[in-house]
Amino acid sequence: MGNWNQEAEKIMVERFGRDTIIALSTVKNDMPYVRYVNAYYENKAFYIITYALSNKMKQIENNSAVAIAGDWFTAHGKGVNLGYFGKEENVAIADKLRKVFAEWIDNGHNNFDDENTVILRVELTDGLLLSHGTKYEF
Repeated sequence: MGNWNQEAEKIMVERFGRDTIIALSTVKNDMPYVRYVNAYYENKAFYIITYALSNKMKQIENNSAVAIAGDWFTAHGKGVNLGYFGKEENVAIADKLRKVFAEWIDNGHNNFDDENTVILRVELTDGLLLSHGTKYEF
């Protein structure tokens, strides 16, 4: 796990433990696809509200390997569809996401009555974080 420690985790929470924009890359037929998404970080995972029938979710369904990039951070991970935003198992993370994304979550872009509105968890497998001349890896 390299030199990932409490300091690295603290930096991750400071940078990404709020509504933040990251680049999310998926793969289809050996071709990478990248897009920006709003994300929230905690415990070596990013959480994203998305649509189950979107291209990114179709690509993750066929190949769960993903890559992300953010503010002086890059990582690989596994995309996991947690399912419908409103299902009972998602209550705790959905409540956090409602608070984190409060500025835009109810702007009409999301339909929380639609069971295709899902939570994507990107479970990080390895990454590189740079901060003030220090390099953290896991």
